[in-house]
Amino acid sequence: MQRRGAITGGILLILFGALALVSNFLPEQVKLLSWPFFIIAVGLIFLIAALVSRLGGLAIPGMIVAGIGGIFYYQFVSGDYGSWAYLWTLIPGFVGLGILLSGIIKKQLRSALTGGLILIGISLALFFIFGGSFGLSEEVVQYWPVLLIAWGLFILVRQLVKRK
Repeated sequence: MQRRGAITGGILLILFGALALVSNFLPEQVKLLSWPFFIIAVGLIFLIAALVSRLGGLAIPGMIVAGIGGIFYYQFVSGDYGSWAYLWTLIPGFVGLGILLSGIIKKQLRSALTGGLILIGISLALFFIFGGSFGLSEEVVQYWPVLLIAWGLFILVRQLVKRK
């Protein structure tokens, strides 16, 4: 296990160094590499390391960092920095996605499923609540009842397939 962690660390350093080197020498060709992209890249490196090393725990911080980088990238490109008033609510969903991915990598999806889906559900509910209050478009906000339907289906299916 210690050897796998050291190999993963080495891969992370190589990938991050290569990314930084490319952005230093080819800035005109790599306009995509704005500061938020580096945050996304760090998250993706964690995710790749989680998959390569089979260390599922790396998927959780990877999803959080990549997700926050995605929010920052959206804000950087659109100039909509006020969207932070409701986009922060997606962070628990990133944790939930990381938990699900970790469960898949560690072949323990069943134990990760409930916690991950609950966090994603809470995140989406908060997103619609805060988004509706702080500027999310009406076309998106009108779909919040889908969350209730999905939550109900989750509870129903879980009870129907529960072991006795």
